[in-house]
Amino acid sequence: MKVTPTRLSEVLLIEPRVFGDARGFFYESWNERKFERAGIRARFVQDNHSRSERGVLRGLHYQVRQPQGKLIRVTEGEIFDVAVDIRRGSATFGKWEGARLSGESKKMLWIPVGFAHGFCVLSDFAEVLYKATDFYDPEHERCILWSDPDLGIDWPISGAPLLSPKDAAGMRLRAAEVFP
Repeated sequence: MKVTPTRLSEVLLIEPRVFGDARGFFYESWNERKFERAGIRARFVQDNHSRSERGVLRGLHYQVRQPQGKLIRVTEGEIFDVAVDIRRGSATFGKWEGARLSGESKKMLWIPVGFAHGFCVLSDFAEVLYKATDFYDPEHERCILWSDPDLGIDWPISGAPLLSPKDAAGMRLRAAEVFP
């Protein structure tokens, strides 16, 4: 697999080695030894699967306790996936990185603890799978507003996205509870 650091050095774009022929394809979406060699030491405890329609935007989510590292991949469709550094002591605090992930490309994004995560759907629909390093805990989940002008995320959408009430009520980064 090919691992490419992004502008946020701990956020990694992963391109698995895909074996394809007339029958279809095969690739390893997780291999602990290979990922450890790439610097990703993670113990996953939960797998999540979402399906969303074009124009849906989810995020920017994180948990202040039981924080989650996430390995994101798309099995069908295409998304624009975003990670925001919310570690106040980090040199890249408040910076974001985005990557297009699709079922066709099979690229994955590693988002470690200390980052908020969100995505918008660019295709008619998208099926997103992600592995998490800790369990979901709604009591400690927080949401940063997807359109926070201080972040200036360049979402590749036109018009207003489809949001959950929770995501529409997200906080601006300057008022959010973040990591030290």
